[in-house]
Amino acid sequence: MITELLADLDAESRDLDALVDGADRSLPTPAQGWTIGHQIGHLMWTDKAAVLAITDPEAFQAQPLTADIVDRTAAEAAVLPDLLELWRDSRRSLREHLARATGKIVWFGPPMSPASMATARIMETWAHGQDVADALGVVREPTSRIRHVCHLGVRTMGFAFLLNGLAAPDAEVRVELTGPGGESWTWGPEDAENRVSGPALDFAWLVTQRRDREQLAVEATGPVAREWLPIAQAFAGPPGGGR
Repeated sequence: MITELLADLDAESRDLDALVDGADRSLPTPAQGWTIGHQIGHLMWTDKAAVLAITDPEAFQAQPLTADIVDRTAAEAAVLPDLLELWRDSRRSLREHLARATGKIVWFGPPMSPASMATARIMETWAHGQDVADALGVVREPTSRIRHVCHLGVRTMGFAFLLNGLAAPDAEVRVELTGPGGESWTWGPEDAENRVSGPALDFAWLVTQRRDREQLAVEATGPVAREWLPIAQAFAGPPGGGR
């Protein structure tokens, strides 16, 4: 499984690499205060943080996590002249370490298996790639790799409730999405009272907070599903205002 996940992570990274190679990294993206350089710098920093978590968990947990760490490290990396090469090196290193990793990996949120970490890196690469594409005015064709983003969005439902000061629901939610090729992707019991349905791309945008809920054709039925969608997030860290 990890081999296939790492292949998809590599493909997602290469698609984003092709977008930013030769682009003006100072262009602003829809994420307030972040340029294309910030987006790539953040991916590089997160790759390095993940490698540290795998190779030296104690050092990872000992690092000071200031409130501005994400913005500060992205800004510092954004101006590096060799940023693209550094990002290519960081993702190559992470891929090699994930291929050999065993057991749980400590992280900013709950500890993750190597497969979950690879899935999270696909999600982040895809989400920040959306910011870059929007900055460049590029419409990306969705691929089957967004299933990983959707899967993580479903799996983090309880986490999203807890981050927003709410009790994780006991009720299960049935999620039925239509993939880019018309295929059906489902999670949860068929007879669940609470249901979410719609295009997989829209759901991926929703759980990465890359589009407003009102713009998306994602439908919710049942009280838990209706409460979940406005707070859904597939990423670790506190809830934000989007992007």
